[in-house]
Amino acid sequence: MPDKKEDIRIGVFLCHCGSNIAGYLDMEKLEEFSRKLPHVTFVQRNLYTCSEGGINEIKKGIEEQDLNRVVVASCTPRTHEPLFRSSCGEAGLNPYLFEMVNIRDQCSWVHMQEKEAGTTKAKDLIRMGVAKAALLEPQEPIMSKVHCRALVIGGGMAGMTASTALANRGYEVVLVEKEESLGGMLNSLHLIGPTMTDARALVQEKIDAITTHPKITVFTNAKVTEARGFIGKYDVDITTPSGVTTIDIGVIVVATGGRALVPEGLYGYDGKRVVTQLEMEELLRKGLDKGIENVVIIQCVGSRNEERPYCSRICCQTAVKNAMLIREQVPGAKVSILYRDMQMYGVENEEMFRDSKARGIRYINYDPANPPRVEEDRVHVYHPLFGRDMDLPADMVVLSTPVVSAEDAEEISQLLRVPIDENGFFLEGHVKLKPLDFATDGVFLAGSARFPANIRETVAQGLGAASRASIPLSKGSVVVEPIISVLADEDACRGCGLCVALCPYGALEIRTTDKGRKVHVIDVACKGCGVCAATCYQHALTINSFTDRQIGAQIEAFLD
Repeated sequence: MPDKKEDIRIGVFLCHCGSNIAGYLDMEKLEEFSRKLPHVTFVQRNLYTCSEGGINEIKKGIEEQDLNRVVVASCTPRTHEPLFRSSCGEAGLNPYLFEMVNIRDQCSWVHMQEKEAGTTKAKDLIRMGVAKAALLEPQEPIMSKVHCRALVIGGGMAGMTASTALANRGYEVVLVEKEESLGGMLNSLHLIGPTMTDARALVQEKIDAITTHPKITVFTNAKVTEARGFIGKYDVDITTPSGVTTIDIGVIVVATGGRALVPEGLYGYDGKRVVTQLEMEELLRKGLDKGIENVVIIQCVGSRNEERPYCSRICCQTAVKNAMLIREQVPGAKVSILYRDMQMYGVENEEMFRDSKARGIRYINYDPANPPRVEEDRVHVYHPLFGRDMDLPADMVVLSTPVVSAEDAEEISQLLRVPIDENGFFLEGHVKLKPLDFATDGVFLAGSARFPANIRETVAQGLGAASRASIPLSKGSVVVEPIISVLADEDACRGCGLCVALCPYGALEIRTTDKGRKVHVIDVACKGCGVCAATCYQHALTINSFTDRQIGAQIEAFLD
C-alpha cells in the first residue's frame, strides 16, 4: 500500500477516441465505476484525450483538483504515453506518476461484438491501472554526455549521403567501407532511371565531396569488428589491413546496403547469354552487340516465392529502364518483358512505363504456376490474353533478380545488438513512427540495408538518418527514460552473471565491490525490458515503475 503520510489523489481520464472506444464500450458505466475506486478523486471523459483540448483538461485537473497521480484510459501507450507524460510534467506533476490503460486495442477493438463483456474487461484494466498508479514513485530522467562524432557503416549512396549531411552540420564523421572504393552498387550501374543520370558521374561527385571534406575520415577495405558502449559513448574498433583503430563514437548509422541475387540454377543462367540486370548494366555501358535482335526480360526471378516472399520493388523500374536503353543502342531489337505484376510507383516511373510501351517494348503477363522456359534460342511462355503458348526468339535473356541483404548483415546485427527480419534486412524500431531508428538508442538506419530502395529513396533515407543522428550530437547530451533496471537489493546479488548474459542491450556488467562481485546497471544503455529482473532468482533486480509490489497490486486488483 502507498505511504500513509501521502494523500494519494488519482485523476482518471477516459477517452472516447471518437467512436473507436465509445462506439463499443459503455463509457457512462466506466465513469461511474472509476469514481468508486480507491484514491480516485476526479474522473473525466474526453472525446479525444490526445487532442489539445484533452491535454489541457489533464493539466487543468492536476492544477485544480490537486492530483498527484494521473491515469489515462485510452489507446496504446506505445504511441501516446510520451505525450501524456510530458503534459503531466508541464502541469508540475512528475511525469512518472502517470499510468496508461489501453482500453482501445485490448477492449473495444477486440470485443466489438461484445459490448458488455468488453466493458467489464475495461473495468478490470482500469482498476488494475489505478492500483498500480497509487504505488508509483517519482523518477528523474538520466543524463549522459555525447561524443560529438558519428560512425557511418557503409560507403554506398545512403552512407555517403548521411556522411556529407552530418559533416556539413559541423560534426566529425568516420565512414567505414568494406570494399576498396566507395560507391556500393552504384559502381555497377550504367544510367539511373527515370532521369537517365550517369551513375559513375554521380558516384564520383559524391566521392569527391567525401574525400575533400575536412570533417570526414574514410576507412576503405575496413570492417567494424567491435562496438562497446551505448548512445553517446561507443568505443568502436575498426580493422584495416594495417591494423586496428579504436575511436570514440556518439551515434552510429547503418547503411550497409544490399546485393543483387545471383540466380544460380535458374532459367539457364550462365552470365553470357542469360544474364542478370546488374550484368546488363555493364553490357550497356560498354555498348551492346548490334547483332542482338531479340531480348527477353524475365521478372521476379528468385523472389516472391517461398524462400524470398518479398517484392524487391526496384526490379520493374530497372527492367523498363534497361529495355528502353537496349532499344536506343539497337533500334531494331525486339524487347519483351515477361512479368507477374509491374511495380512502377511514382509519377515519373509510370511515365517511363508508358513511354516504353510507345517505343514498342512488349509486355506479357505470366502465371508463376506456369513460368517461362528458357531454351537454346528462344523463351517459351503462355500468353493469357491470347490463350495460347508462345515461342519468343531470344538472342539474350535478362533475369530481374531481387536485392537481398548484405552478406555481413547478421554479423553487424550481433555486433550492434540490432535486429534483422526473416529476410535478413535490418528491422527498424517502428515502420511508421521510427522508420530510420533502431529500437537501440543511438543507432540509425538508411538505404537498402533496411529494404530494397531506389536512388531517390536511398538519398532521402540517408538525409533522414543524418537528421535523426544529429539530434543527440547537437544537444551534446541525451536524456534517457528512468524506467530501467535497478539493483534494489545489493546484498541479495550473488554476482552470478546470468542477467549479464541474457541482457539484449549489453546494459549490465559485473563489478568487484567491497561486498564482492555485484551486478552494475549501465543506466543509459538499459531499455527496461525486464529480462534481468525476471531472470534474477535472488530478486535483487527490479524495474522502476514495474516493481514486484506494483505488479502484485495489479494482480490483487484483478482478483478482487
